Amino acid sequence: MKVLVTGASGRIGRALMRRLSRDHAVQGLDRVPSSTAHWVGDLADAALLQRALAGVDAVVHCAALHAPQVGQVPDAEFERVNVQATEALARAACAAGVGHLVYTSTTALYGAASTPVHAAGWVDEDTVPQPRTVYHRSKLAAEALLARWADAGAFGLTVLRMGRCFAEPAPAMAVARLHRGIDARDVAEAHALALAQAQPGTRTYLLSGATPFQPADAVALKTDAAALIRQRVPELAAAFAARGWALPAGIDRVYDASRAQRALGWQPRHGWAEVLRQLDDESPEVLPVGFPVAGGTAAEAVPMKDPCL
Repeated sequence: MKVLVTGASGRIGRALMRRLSRDHAVQGLDRVPSSTAHWVGDLADAALLQRALAGVDAVVHCAALHAPQVGQVPDAEFERVNVQATEALARAACAAGVGHLVYTSTTALYGAASTPVHAAGWVDEDTVPQPRTVYHRSKLAAEALLARWADAGAFGLTVLRMGRCFAEPAPAMAVARLHRGIDARDVAEAHALALAQAQPGTRTYLLSGATPFQPADAVALKTDAAALIRQRVPELAAAFAARGWALPAGIDRVYDASRAQRALGWQPRHGWAEVLRQLDDESPEVLPVGFPVAGGTAAEAVPMKDPCL
């Protein structure tokens, strides 16, 4: 297939370009020039979209403003980039005869629904979002407008709600892979499988790392996550002890990606052990302990306050 990837210059966009190029003729589009952006410009440019979509069989729409930009750019810009530009892309894709669109969405849109007070949230595709920020609202609105196009027969749509996927200090990142985090390579593999299994209508899947936890663990995760980790993942507990790292006292949510695993035949491969390997290899994908991050220095395994995912 000929595939167009929007947001191709970003971190996830580059991972998508790398993985999808193994199977397809892939071109990237982004406002930022890069080695993966064959088309440079804004999605609001109708003439650019028409040229970029010529002969395209499928689109992977990854371009968006993200949570760190909340408060840094006007809310109206989130509406323009995340919603209005997505509408323009849908219209142009329909006109070009694109058969399938894969939308890179986010677990952030669950908002307050992810974190009940007295237990960890168990979040899957049936959880009703309770968005809290303009980022959450704009991503949910983009999903809804794409679904309207798909349900009207414009193209098939697969929505992939991606979990926490960015570089942060290794202890937090490793623990996140147990319940809410995911490697960019696993994200890209899910997109590849979604393209390979394109079908009419709308499908929505949540993407997160494989979890050792179960819904019955919700209270224990909130009140004594360290004990549960020692029980369920003793290898991680031993690795943390050897490095002098503390396990988290509590975990506030679990993203359950089992539906994507069943439906797509997808399996996340890069878990907590890969985070430690990347740390030891000095990979830029993982930050060292004590690295200064937004909001302070993250020196322990307790995840930093996160407005994003």
